[in-house]
Amino acid sequence: MSAETGFVAFNPETFLEKAAEVILPPGHHQVFSPSGGWNGNLRVGVDLGTAYLVLSVLSPDGMPLAGQYRFAQVVRDGLVVDYIGAVDLLREMKRDVENNLNIELTHAASGFPPGVPQVEVRATANVVEAAGMTCTGLIDEPSAANNILGLRDGAIIDVGGGTTGIALLKDGKVIYTADEATGGTHFSLVIAGALDIPFEEAEKLKTDPAQQPRLFPLVRPVMEKVGSIISHHLNGKAVDHIILVGGASAFPGMASVIQEYTGLPTRLSAHPMLVTPLGIAMHDQKLQE
Repeated sequence: MSAETGFVAFNPETFLEKAAEVILPPGHHQVFSPSGGWNGNLRVGVDLGTAYLVLSVLSPDGMPLAGQYRFAQVVRDGLVVDYIGAVDLLREMKRDVENNLNIELTHAASGFPPGVPQVEVRATANVVEAAGMTCTGLIDEPSAANNILGLRDGAIIDVGGGTTGIALLKDGKVIYTADEATGGTHFSLVIAGALDIPFEEAEKLKTDPAQQPRLFPLVRPVMEKVGSIISHHLNGKAVDHIILVGGASAFPGMASVIQEYTGLPTRLSAHPMLVTPLGIAMHDQKLQE
């Protein structure tokens, strides 16, 4: 039994590989038998990110079951800036996943970046509840990520759409957190400016593997800025390695630049965009036990 997750024989990489097969963009569906015998014991997580909104569902035994992600610009620097848009989008995603699973989603946990004011943390819960689910709890994003990674000592760096989150862990506990602006959105802004294209086109371009090698020199300064943020917050602290999560960290070369800049061994998690959303869903599971 894993102390971090409460699930038998938990393997983070296997777990994330399975999640990548079932948490899909709109229009992709699996076929389930009616209700699937789950009796409402599903564990649900909602991650309101700067670039993506992710709804993830775990089965009662804690394995990834279904979910959806959509590009969204309803959050900025950890703050909900388009409340109605967030609610409408989450309601649509909830309906799609419910139709896929043939069961109603009645509850969900959600997350928040470190350092966000309490009133904004509550706004995240309000989005979940306005979309038709009871918010069973809120968890800071670094702790959510570590629900999956199970890191004992080191640093988890969450490079999301708008911010870079830093979490220092000792003996499996988060002992220091910070969050600063700079993330994947800044990649897109730099690409849009350099190529004189719309922001939306730059967003699509940066995720195209065929285009990423030529875009790397453009976004490297942003990666170095992330490295500077990390170095500032970890300066003087006992850290021997870094794990990267968050969608922006998946851009090829990111881990190498961060390692070069910080001087610390750095590795990229498997399917980094899904780590925190799934850890949030696990938080819902823990509250139900």
